[in-house]
Amino acid sequence: MRSSGAQCPGAPSRGALRAYLRAARLAGAVATPRERSLRSYRLFAARDPRLLLGLDPEGDWGQRELLRLMADRCGVARDPSYTVGPETIDPDRTLAALDAFADRLAAAAEARLPVLFGTGHPHRLLDFYASLAAALSAAGCAVLSPAQGRCVDITTRFGLRIHRIDYVRGVALVRETGGPEPGAGAPAHSHSPLPVRMVLAAAADSSGPLPALVIGDHGWICGAGQLGFAAMGPADADDPAPFVGEAEGRVAVAVPLDDGVRSAYYRPLTRYVLNRACLSQ
Repeated sequence: MRSSGAQCPGAPSRGALRAYLRAARLAGAVATPRERSLRSYRLFAARDPRLLLGLDPEGDWGQRELLRLMADRCGVARDPSYTVGPETIDPDRTLAALDAFADRLAAAAEARLPVLFGTGHPHRLLDFYASLAAALSAAGCAVLSPAQGRCVDITTRFGLRIHRIDYVRGVALVRETGGPEPGAGAPAHSHSPLPVRMVLAAAADSSGPLPALVIGDHGWICGAGQLGFAAMGPADADDPAPFVGEAEGRVAVAVPLDDGVRSAYYRPLTRYVLNRACLSQ
């Protein structure tokens, strides 16, 4: 049930979370190297599908325009001559986006909207999404799981591989179903928009509800946003697509933060968001 504004246990204050973001390198100087960010911007400007994440940009996004956008939305260095070194994310931009994210979460809970969760970072972000899914479910929202067990072909560095859609604690992810590589069948890291397209098509073909909100990362939010679904989630400094989607009105909220740190490091963010949204688990 919705709480009446009670503090989530251990929820950090805004000031404490700002300091924590820097200390955990979720924002501030992050592990993403500047050269990788600039390479991603070049590839996005060239409309490389690996960087578009399912988005079909309307604007003419060249490298300079992307750098300006990422400086405004994410806080990366605006100077194009800065080409080597650590990338930066502005903690205040992260906090502002987390507030907007939490407000959307609260509105979904208040209206008891059906919600879909999906991640391409199951080893890092699964616990973050699963905690939000549990809180929304307790508030009366339907946490959807269409296309469970269906297979989708995704191109990987090993070539085309068959993946199976699965749900863990209410969060969609993909598992590679076979192949000689170690770990086949384990949750897979993927930026592909193909899983969310299949999931949303399955939801449309069923008699159940369509999601009023999609929460996730990479192809899950860009692919959903491109199809007209409200979508939001975290994005790193080297992933311009969610921020372009936000600028063009197809992604509701893109939260700038490092999406590759240890899973446990996101727990204070979870508590902060749930507290602001007045949700309890």
